[in-house]
Amino acid sequence: MHAPQKEKEMKPSSSSWLVQRIFSPKSPPSPPPENGGADSEAEKKRRPGGWKAMPFILGNETFERLAAIGMVANFMVFLLKEFHMEQVMASNVLNIWMGVTNFAPLVGAYISDAHLGRFTTIAYATFSAFMGMMIMTLIAWLPQLHPPPCKVQPHQCTGPTKHQLGVLVLALGFLSVGSGGIRPCSIPFGVDQFDASTEEGRRGINSFFNWYYMSFTVVMIIVFTLVVYIQDSVSWVWGFGIPTALMLVAIVLYFVGTNFYVYVVPEGSVFTSIFQVVAAAYKKRKLHVPEQDTGVYFDPPPLKGTLVTKLALTNKLRFFNKAALITEGEVGVDGSNSNPWRLCSVQKVEETKCLFKIIPIWVSGIICFTAIVQQGTFTLSQALTMDRRLGPKFEIPAGSLAVISMVTVAVWIPVYDRVMVPSLRKVTRLEGGMTLLHRMGIGMVFSILSMVVAGLVERMRRASALAHGRPDGATPMTVFWLAPQLMLMGFAEAFNIIGQIEFYNKEFPENMSSLANSLFSCTMAGASYISAALVNIVHNTTGGRGHPDWLTKDINKGRVENLYFLIAGLGVMNLGYFIWAARGYQYKSKIRIDDDEDRDYDVELINVVEKDSQQSLV
Repeated sequence: MHAPQKEKEMKPSSSSWLVQRIFSPKSPPSPPPENGGADSEAEKKRRPGGWKAMPFILGNETFERLAAIGMVANFMVFLLKEFHMEQVMASNVLNIWMGVTNFAPLVGAYISDAHLGRFTTIAYATFSAFMGMMIMTLIAWLPQLHPPPCKVQPHQCTGPTKHQLGVLVLALGFLSVGSGGIRPCSIPFGVDQFDASTEEGRRGINSFFNWYYMSFTVVMIIVFTLVVYIQDSVSWVWGFGIPTALMLVAIVLYFVGTNFYVYVVPEGSVFTSIFQVVAAAYKKRKLHVPEQDTGVYFDPPPLKGTLVTKLALTNKLRFFNKAALITEGEVGVDGSNSNPWRLCSVQKVEETKCLFKIIPIWVSGIICFTAIVQQGTFTLSQALTMDRRLGPKFEIPAGSLAVISMVTVAVWIPVYDRVMVPSLRKVTRLEGGMTLLHRMGIGMVFSILSMVVAGLVERMRRASALAHGRPDGATPMTVFWLAPQLMLMGFAEAFNIIGQIEFYNKEFPENMSSLANSLFSCTMAGASYISAALVNIVHNTTGGRGHPDWLTKDINKGRVENLYFLIAGLGVMNLGYFIWAARGYQYKSKIRIDDDEDRDYDVELINVVEKDSQQSLV
């Protein structure tokens, strides 16, 4: 990331700039004047937009998330009720699409960093998301784009045609492209508006994160109550049409703020640097790595105006150090690098190490999130057979149950931040009260407990349904029996998911922020594919000898609880792996309390040079 005074573009002076910006995203910033006084004046004009830009950025993100999440929050129910899919097929469609959607941010991060920049990437992505929502609204509105209603019984319905499935896939494709561009760029684009080299800018960045996560939680609560209720009880046309209209509002608001934004010129993708380091290290694999840095490593000074923290060479993952070893003819007289695919700077080597260090931790988050995604699939199938009445006239939509997890997160985070952290801080001497890896591990424990409780509740639900023998397979058992597992899942999200997001953003260098924000999406993608694989394996291998499989179409004849117990067992094994991986992890930086000002809980950031003898906090 470049300093706002040197590398960020001037604010546009007219609305015609928008067209030029979108179709000519690589236009460089105006060169600074040669005169010193004029240069000083230009620097003042290039100060970040700061909070002047926040109403447009936060407003756009709020409406965009409200639209996007509102479109998919009840999607499993839409596939079951409107497209008449069996629960296994509906689960497969949902998991595969979520997998594609969550891997897309990796591509979006590359396009943003290497070619378009964050503003333009978000601009294209919002239009793609809007197109997907328009098609989804048309699917719900036009009879020829969805199967006809069931005539007699729920189990005697006509499924979708190939044409109808094709239109559905087209809509989901547009939505995936939209998510791929928006997710990796939204947070970094907001951070770009502040000057991180000043105390005021750093405070602004911290406040931005707080407002971002607060608005996200509020959006989730609104979606899983109001929007889902409209979809379930009023009309799918209105339920999809309202998010589409909100997406249009988000687009308008985003472009209204163009005169207030700070624009960072794309500097090249971090993926290119990573590939260069791997290639250079492999080419020099036969070279010997010296025990000490005796000037044999390529370590040029940082470019003028950059705000990226300079990283020192470490002995962790020493194989990559070979990429920075200087051999004859690789460095010019002026100190330039003649071949970046054979010689890389120490900075690039250490940035590559950051990614490879985090991969083992990242892998452990996939199984944890596999448990979390079940609340959007088979939990809804359970809820559809339970008593969802709240009073004589109101029935809770099945898709609204996820709000229990959201409320748990919203209530717990302030308690954790204001009560638990100060108490733990006195004992652990850490600003956060505990390490981020500790926090992630606790979330894994909650996800395992949630699956165990979900399995036990499902046994009770099925026994009640079979005992009452209703024609529709419903049970008088209240849907609030699902609340304990959803509350436990809320704690899992509060500890593990938020811990993961903070962990990636803190452990990656500043110029890898897009990758950091797309990495969690890859966790969700991996979880979606693992969930789809488990569902298909269980569906195809269980049952037989006159007994249906665990995930048969009639949930009362299946054994969904066994799937929950299976995921819990995988979670236990994953927790053991996580503990092993976390014990060997060395943090890029640590935050400790300054003992001299303990009473005021002032803190200081202690940058730690990683050494082989350094003891990890976990």
